[in-house]
Amino acid sequence: MGEPVFAAGTCGNGTDMTKPRVVIVGAGFAGYHAARKLSRLARGRAEIVLLNPTDYFLYLPLLPEVAAGVLEPRRISVPLSTLDGVRVVIGEADGMDLRNRWVSYRQAEGESGRLAYDRLVLAVGSVNKLLPIPGITRYAHGFRGIPEALFLHDHIVRQVERAAAATDPAEQQARATFVVVGAGYTGTEVAAHGQLFTDDLAAKHPGLTVRPRWVLLDVAERVLPELDKRMSQTAHRVLTGRGVDVRMGISVAEATGNGVRLTDGDFLPTCSLVWCVGVRPDPFVEDLGLRTEKGRLVVDEYLNVPGFPDVFACGDAAAVPDLTKPGAVTPMTAQHAQRQGKLAARNVAASFGQGQRRRYEHRDLGFVVDLGGRDAAANPLKVPMAGLLAKIVTRGYHLLMIPANRARVSADWALDAALSRQSVRLGLVPAADVPLENTAPELPARR
Repeated sequence: MGEPVFAAGTCGNGTDMTKPRVVIVGAGFAGYHAARKLSRLARGRAEIVLLNPTDYFLYLPLLPEVAAGVLEPRRISVPLSTLDGVRVVIGEADGMDLRNRWVSYRQAEGESGRLAYDRLVLAVGSVNKLLPIPGITRYAHGFRGIPEALFLHDHIVRQVERAAAATDPAEQQARATFVVVGAGYTGTEVAAHGQLFTDDLAAKHPGLTVRPRWVLLDVAERVLPELDKRMSQTAHRVLTGRGVDVRMGISVAEATGNGVRLTDGDFLPTCSLVWCVGVRPDPFVEDLGLRTEKGRLVVDEYLNVPGFPDVFACGDAAAVPDLTKPGAVTPMTAQHAQRQGKLAARNVAASFGQGQRRRYEHRDLGFVVDLGGRDAAANPLKVPMAGLLAKIVTRGYHLLMIPANRARVSADWALDAALSRQSVRLGLVPAADVPLENTAPELPARR
């Protein structure tokens, strides 16, 4: 029947009643690193409970490589059970009482429960950003989690197989056309890896008389609009050189069962529409009735929610002041989420008398974009890089940042470089299981 409610500071179920309970909601970049850091700081002096819909932390930046068959999905899924001193509760938060200090949740089997807390860390993250475009929720699929990546992999393989078997040239071209909306990190990497993946598939299907075509759309003036122009130029050059049809200043006006109509009036026959427009804060935050800024919970520079000294928020769910830019808040990136999660842990510990609380101050480390093959774009510490050197830096960065499975990830990369990629359709995730309107992972989309 779920977790019984206990008064804050009186944690039951056999735990030490003198230990304060810290409940962390969400195990994305912010929540996972908050739990990991706090477990080391607390050293058994606090009960740490991590509430999350899945039993793993997903290293989202490598998700395009799962869809392209480079990495196995478990490589980027870090079990929460590896967090020492952290009790994991599998469930999705569906309610909260900040004055009486409890969080309610529901589980996949329909059971529900409540968790009382002495300190609360909100790290519920973000969900897909949807736009009021006819047909999008029916015909498009998002790209924010393992199910979406597995579905997209199988979908791509199936469409190439069916295109090769088709006798109608128009059907063959439509099935071999893949449209990606959104030229930020995720969309750019999906299109870059996707073109290489479908070229490899096409070589194994001699009946396919057309080259698979990837189309990347965005209303922005350039790909990777949030990054340095040199990185954008590198990505654009690699994409177009690879054959990706990059169309800037254009988006989808309507999605249909036969294709997509663009805002410039053009119609693209396709059976594949991948939605990578971006993210928005989890709507759970706005339902709390607290002050928000563009859907993000307002906090101070210590990550405290005003009026609730026992409540902290971090990551995509929080509007954290950017002390380097007065009046601004930090962007929704994995770098910020990870750092904020660690700082939230420090400040929670400080609230119990362990150390001193700190303000959130940051320095950008630079960004990396993996473009598949031997290509990447990077600017570590503001030094622009492209080509093989950028690829080495990018992969090194990911190996440094992923908290586990480094040897397995490296092995998959080595095997992909040395052997022909296996491309089979397993049919593990049907389309009905990944509707765009229901995809609501807790992870940030950027590096």
